[in-house]
Amino acid sequence: MAAPVRRVAAWVLTALCLFLAGPGLAAPPATTAFDPDQALADSQAALGRTLSGYEFRDPSLRRFTLSEFRGRPLLINLVYTSCAFGCPLVIETLADAIDVAREAVGRDSFQVLTIGFDTRMDTPERMREFAANHGIRDDGWRFASADSETIVRLSKDLGFLFFPSAKGFDHLTQTTVVDADGVIYRQVYGAMFDAPFLVEPLKDLVFGRQSVPTSYEGLLNRIRLFCTIYDPWSGRYRFDYSPFIGIAVGVALLGTLGFFVARGWLRHRRPRTRT
Repeated sequence: MAAPVRRVAAWVLTALCLFLAGPGLAAPPATTAFDPDQALADSQAALGRTLSGYEFRDPSLRRFTLSEFRGRPLLINLVYTSCAFGCPLVIETLADAIDVAREAVGRDSFQVLTIGFDTRMDTPERMREFAANHGIRDDGWRFASADSETIVRLSKDLGFLFFPSAKGFDHLTQTTVVDADGVIYRQVYGAMFDAPFLVEPLKDLVFGRQSVPTSYEGLLNRIRLFCTIYDPWSGRYRFDYSPFIGIAVGVALLGTLGFFVARGWLRHRRPRTRT
């Protein structure tokens, strides 16, 4: 489905969800005091935090740790598989943004990890079904389960708030951008967001926007960073050649001007022939 159509459909789906849910979505359960400002503050406080080597299980029951993702940026988001609307919408939005990001920064430049936080229901098999139901076939996108202790500790490290509610869980909708050293770099909020909200922090990390290039590869990455722009009409990033055209025109003009200046200077300096 084309991105604009999917975006409209997602808005309709969200509105329908709110209409059908009625009072259930109006507020968290009375036993839990949900403070949006505090939730956002806790999420932002996670920036700069280094994640521990938590252990997970993938759909094939293989155990792996978060440390295995070191060396490349990582996107982390938490879902629960019995969620009827919000989590599927997040995955659909994320899938579109990831496709755009892979074109913009390189197909193998970053990794993605989706974790089920409902430890009672989100088994490895359920995570496999969840990925399949949403058509995720990206080799760099892994789905995983974890035990209760891991989820509690990880969610705290990520600044991710969730708690049981009448409809399942209420939770902060966020995707966390982690750098190659396992340090939280950026939080992306919402079930729906435009691709640049995810791609721009990845460009920072992949292309080294905040560091000085010290190699040929680093210089090429800086060129890609400078010349890769987002086209809102197509929903994709494209390479913009206009800076090079501008530089070439400028060099040509300076060269032409320099030629005439040099020729005039030489004529002035040339000794006149006596008659």
